[in-house]
Amino acid sequence: MSSSDRHFILGYGSLISSESRAKTGETGQVWPVKLHGFERHWSVMSDEFGMSSVAVIKASDKACNGVLVEVPFDQFPLFDERERGYHRAMIQTDQLSAYQTTPLPEGTYWIYYTDDIVEPTQGCPITLSYLDVILSGCLEYGDAFTQDFLMLTKGWTSPLLNDRKAPRYPRVQPDIETERLNTLLAPVTTLSIKELSVTYES
Repeated sequence: MSSSDRHFILGYGSLISSESRAKTGETGQVWPVKLHGFERHWSVMSDEFGMSSVAVIKASDKACNGVLVEVPFDQFPLFDERERGYHRAMIQTDQLSAYQTTPLPEGTYWIYYTDDIVEPTQGCPITLSYLDVILSGCLEYGDAFTQDFLMLTKGWTSPLLNDRKAPRYPRVQPDIETERLNTLLAPVTTLSIKELSVTYES
């Protein structure tokens, strides 16, 4: 396969999680990266599930982190459906820097982005059922990558709901161990340790 036939999606939210990606379609090798020229925010993308998502907007002097995921082009309709409400656009090699010394693959890089940020509301808050999936995915790539996700995401003062007992996120992973995630979230979220400590039903 030539490099022109290889396609990659830059996942910066729940697509960071290998388990979450597998629920949508086939994917291949993954490279953790920092993306320059975009900024990640919490935003209401749809009120369908009563929750907010992360989204990126173009911002020339900003950056966020994520994973570059190889995706067979025939799987793109599945990911386009998952990311409906976002635009898909190409990004360039020089916008990416890797977390490791392994060179990034050659091919066509894509990202899902939005033009405008709509701040989360009480009706569409940040939800832990979604955030847990993202953070567990981040931890697949180490503590530094996880801390970068927290630091490089805007909007942590928005309404946040611990919905673990009644998850709103459709791709929830209720078997996730939440103790470590709560420790990571305590410094950045509006929830108390007691509020964070509520976990999924066994």
